[in-house]
Amino acid sequence: MNKSDFFYEEAKEYIPGGVNSPVRAFRSVGRNPIFFSRGKGSKIIDVNGNEYIDCVMSWGPLILGHAYPKVIEAVTKAAAQGTSFGAPTEAEIDLARLITEMVPGIDKVRLVNSGTEATMSAVRLARGYTKRDIIIKFEGCYHGHSDSFLIKGGSGALTLGHPSSPGVTRATTADTLCAQYNDLESVTAIFEKLGDDIACVIVEPIAGNMGVVLPDDGFLQGLREITSKYEALLIFDEVITGFRIGEGGAQQYYNVDPDLTTLGKIIGGGLPVGAFGGKKEIMDRLAPDGPVYQAGTLSGNPIATAAGLAVLSELRDNPPYDLLEARAGYLYQEIENISKNSDIPVAINKIGSMGCMFFTNRPVTMFSDVMTSNTDIFTKYYNHMLDKGIYCAPSQYEASFISTAHSENDIERIVSAVRKTFQALY
Repeated sequence: MNKSDFFYEEAKEYIPGGVNSPVRAFRSVGRNPIFFSRGKGSKIIDVNGNEYIDCVMSWGPLILGHAYPKVIEAVTKAAAQGTSFGAPTEAEIDLARLITEMVPGIDKVRLVNSGTEATMSAVRLARGYTKRDIIIKFEGCYHGHSDSFLIKGGSGALTLGHPSSPGVTRATTADTLCAQYNDLESVTAIFEKLGDDIACVIVEPIAGNMGVVLPDDGFLQGLREITSKYEALLIFDEVITGFRIGEGGAQQYYNVDPDLTTLGKIIGGGLPVGAFGGKKEIMDRLAPDGPVYQAGTLSGNPIATAAGLAVLSELRDNPPYDLLEARAGYLYQEIENISKNSDIPVAINKIGSMGCMFFTNRPVTMFSDVMTSNTDIFTKYYNHMLDKGIYCAPSQYEASFISTAHSENDIERIVSAVRKTFQALY
């Protein structure tokens, strides 16, 4: 009996859709979800005992691999002292100090419990600081499931957003405008019309929630210039990219200085965590020093803080980015070589240790390009790879990640699986 199928049927009795996050349902790849029992290094093992090379790594947090010894040691030690206090601890200071030292755009930081909470709070702070209401986001960029972000843009650049989920009111999204990623003209048009009312622009500096889409030359710099001109804030959502492509994130990589930054994933070492930080004069508007309210019972949780400290300390003391770049660079170059010898059109976007392969015959630089990808081919590709022991993200519109635990042999096994899968597809 397939235990995953058994657990899934049982889960549906108690959990909506049988999962606690929609993409885990595996519906876009035409199969039931896999239930996992444990992971170690670059490998993950399901409840049936099948082992896979993991290219998801919990959607990005596990840059050092599963069950990294220093993280396990830190978490175990912290848990033995108490799981939660709802009061300050010294470790919170240590983690905050480390974040401010590593991320150029952060003078002060507030710890929260998720990426969604971080982005939601950053936008509230931006509105409170500027005393303006309107925010601009980009089509294809995801900033969590806060009501303000769940919108669909209208047909024109100045069309107000419409809710894309039942339960979200038009009034909630009325102050959210949607521009086109990598299209500065769409942003400029909004500012020229409503610039004095815009509180902030929030953007994934490297889009990681529509696959991987890189910023065009000058795009991020252009956002910095236009927000500064109109005295709006620029928020970089680095929940995915923070500490992933370098210790200073995308803002250091592209040398762009945002006003606020949101973080998550890697800073928790696999535990639930988030953070938002930025310029001192902005962060000082937060309660209790200022009038913008934000709070959380489990914010700065000692176990999550301990895990984050262990990961960030390792990244600072033993930077792995050259190794990750080399391993991922080789992997995606080999995949590109394989695709060129087939009749299957492929576009590959990659930076550092994150990347994505789109089944399309055009470069992918914005959301409309992403949507040309052939999801039927992706579904076949995904299931062939899974049968060969390679666990990829069960969606065309997600990133894949390499960790320091992925050995040269792991990379060669992935390449071999891709080669055999392409042969089967064409």
